[in-house]
Amino acid sequence: MAYQQGLYPVLQKENLAKNIFSLTIYCPGIAAEAQPGQFVHLRVPAHILRRPISIAEIDRKQGTIRIIYEIRGEGTKILADLKAGDMADVLGPLGHGYTLLDSDKKCVVVGGGIGVPPLLAVAEHYGANASAIIGFRSAQAAILENDFKKAGVRTVLCTDDGTMGQKGFVTNALEKLLQSETPDLICACGPMVMLRKVTEIAKVHGIACEISLEERMACGVGACLGCACRINRNGKECVLHVCKDGPVFQGEEVVF
Repeated sequence: MAYQQGLYPVLQKENLAKNIFSLTIYCPGIAAEAQPGQFVHLRVPAHILRRPISIAEIDRKQGTIRIIYEIRGEGTKILADLKAGDMADVLGPLGHGYTLLDSDKKCVVVGGGIGVPPLLAVAEHYGANASAIIGFRSAQAAILENDFKKAGVRTVLCTDDGTMGQKGFVTNALEKLLQSETPDLICACGPMVMLRKVTEIAKVHGIACEISLEERMACGVGACLGCACRINRNGKECVLHVCKDGPVFQGEEVVF
């Protein structure tokens, strides 16, 4: 799949929670090619390395993508200064996204923290046939619940401290959901410990599972070889790269 690079206008900026921002960018060429689970690389002024940010929503008709990111360092802090009317230097779409089954199939998306945004586009594909289990540290960090519900997705929100939704981990909520239904696919994104548990649960229930990994990236296109991950494929362990071969992999292939 071809990727593009250019300067594109920011149409809308939102502050979703403390240090978490949403940008809607007009980039029709990228929107036309993008798939749920892929990401874009944003150039940070005065910095050599771009910052990878997952694509949260794709609107091909409007020619826009929506990205959501958290301030985690100097680069993302600078990106947080972008506002509507500014131009963003975007490279994308990059990587390998989630498998999209027919929209009448059933899918469960499981996200933790800033791993929730890339699952929104997946859930929107399935609409009422999707269930979303999203987890956050507390109510102050919770985002996108209404966005999932707006798409007709049955949504379960969990917080570690119980200040919003159900108290507990998303993996507990997933196990409870699977007691009453068997989806065709589970898609997950979040902390590695969560992804490992989701993969184990899916395997026990015999459900296909795809997970999105996060690694530090420099080039974003597989040239620098910096985001290596271990994958067990066809009975052999090999080293692949999150930016090019992922970030989405079959859960059972990932060597945790």
